[in-house]
Amino acid sequence: MTQPPQNFGKPGSIRIDSVSQKDVYHINSIDEITQCEVVFCVPQLSERFMIPALVDIFDQYPFIIFNFHSDRGKETINYLVADLLQRLLIKQTKSRSYHSGDNALVETKNGSVIRKNMGWEHINQDLVYDINSYYKNFFNPYLIFHRPCAYPTITIDAKGKKKKVYDNYQVPYEFLKQMDRADKFLKPGITFDKLDKIAYQMSDNEFAGIMRKEERKLFEKIRQRDKRDGSQRK
Repeated sequence: MTQPPQNFGKPGSIRIDSVSQKDVYHINSIDEITQCEVVFCVPQLSERFMIPALVDIFDQYPFIIFNFHSDRGKETINYLVADLLQRLLIKQTKSRSYHSGDNALVETKNGSVIRKNMGWEHINQDLVYDINSYYKNFFNPYLIFHRPCAYPTITIDAKGKKKKVYDNYQVPYEFLKQMDRADKFLKPGITFDKLDKIAYQMSDNEFAGIMRKEERKLFEKIRQRDKRDGSQRK
């Protein structure tokens, strides 16, 4: 269905996009309300890889997913993906023509999160497993539990015009916890007591340090695998 994404003021409406890095694609997803973000890597944008990628992405969110929004690219228009979403009771919406704002949130994160951290250099397809291990164990937990995001405050000027001011910085998990009836949005079997153990076992800076250490290990593998191509990363 071609229409803007609908969130109904609750977490669970995710926007999704792909970022090409030559031989691999980073599938970036972000919840519209909380800005919880989950990333996955695939060697090709095909049903063979996208179906398990989406299942893994949905599984890493602590709350129930009810809407899936994307542009009209080939990674999300095939029937197998539509069938998966239907079986999971997830509505699929797609960006409208000439409405660049429909998927602006995830497209912004493509640059500030994916490109900033993964760069532009060639990555061999053989390293997809290593990348996803890093994403699942370090990068995605960092994005959800430890990386601050800017949230808007809506102000109204003297003429009655609404304006968004991004002056509220929180990590997505804290934003989720502060929502009214937040526990009602969690998946069955997931509680804030369980999530707190993940979120607070280390400080934000401590976890970021560990994440960067693992990132350097991953980049060294990338360098070694692509050394013959002359790829360099600072």
